[in-house]
Amino acid sequence: MPHGTSVMPDGTGSPPADTATAPASAAPATRQGPSDIANPATRAEVRKAAVWIGLAVFVGVTIYLAQPLLVIFGGLVFSAMIDGGARLLGRVLKIGRGWRVGIVLALTALFLIWTIYFAGSQIAGQAAALPGTIETQAYRVAAWLGKHGVDVKLDDAKGLAQQALGGVGSVTRAVGGVIGALTTLFLIMVLGIYIATEPRLYERGLAWMLPVSERAHFHDTAGLMGKALRRLLAGRLLGMATEGVATGIALALYGVPMAALLGLLTGLLAFLPNIGAPISGTLMILVGFSGGTNMGLFCVAVYITVQTIDGNIIVPMVARKTVDLAPALVLGAQLVMGAAFGILGLALADPMVAMIKIWLERRSARSAADESS
Repeated sequence: MPHGTSVMPDGTGSPPADTATAPASAAPATRQGPSDIANPATRAEVRKAAVWIGLAVFVGVTIYLAQPLLVIFGGLVFSAMIDGGARLLGRVLKIGRGWRVGIVLALTALFLIWTIYFAGSQIAGQAAALPGTIETQAYRVAAWLGKHGVDVKLDDAKGLAQQALGGVGSVTRAVGGVIGALTTLFLIMVLGIYIATEPRLYERGLAWMLPVSERAHFHDTAGLMGKALRRLLAGRLLGMATEGVATGIALALYGVPMAALLGLLTGLLAFLPNIGAPISGTLMILVGFSGGTNMGLFCVAVYITVQTIDGNIIVPMVARKTVDLAPALVLGAQLVMGAAFGILGLALADPMVAMIKIWLERRSARSAADESS
């Protein structure tokens, strides 16, 4: 028998004790591997690090997919508009939801067709003349300031005018017939129509991916978000219609050039709180002063009157029935979203902030309820 070999009761040999690496009874599936950490403190720290690494990866993926996610959110916003119109029709028409959604889409399509075929040529011509008018007025303002001791270079005035027009450039190009971001808008509309047709289907699908204990909370939160979003958009559309129609009619009655375009721009820019009104008002006043001092002062009066009505009647009425957002918070979100995603980010910043606020309030209320119980 070789030296160093022991004999087992059944007569088989076993390796020496100093060369054995694990008990013979230990199965391979239960042995510790190189990734196992025996120290509980070290294991806890590793788990914390894994959470932070996972969070960093999640943020990175979100940033990488930010544009598609924003398009999906735009589809949700558009579906809320369709759903709100269908619910409003449901108060007077006792027909199926599918028919009401179809009516809303048909009315929207008819409005767009009317705008393109009946007002498109006139508005397109006005949109083409708008940049030259604004640039000329910027030179006049610079010259007037120079006469009163304010040193303003003409190149600076031209640059400011171009920057002001850049803020609404995509709007004027779209109005003038140059369709911008067609693919994005098409995807948003298609997503919105699909979601508005069967919203419960997608809500149940999202809830199915959550733990059973979280599903009731998710349904309640989704319901509150949908209700607030519908009211927010309804108020926004009401403000857009009021400002656009009132401005266009008032300017047309006085004979202000480009009245139809200014009214349409005022209505469209009203969708952007805090930012849209100053831009449309500046354009309106500059165009007004191109026709003389009296016309310019009339445009100032129209702007103040329309904004006073919207700010003191429509906005407070909407705020009482939906998420009341701090203006500075909305403006900050618009600056960030606008810098990152352009006009689409500006348009969706307000609804996104409202949804995040509702979600945080719901989480806070649930945490407080859990602590009290």
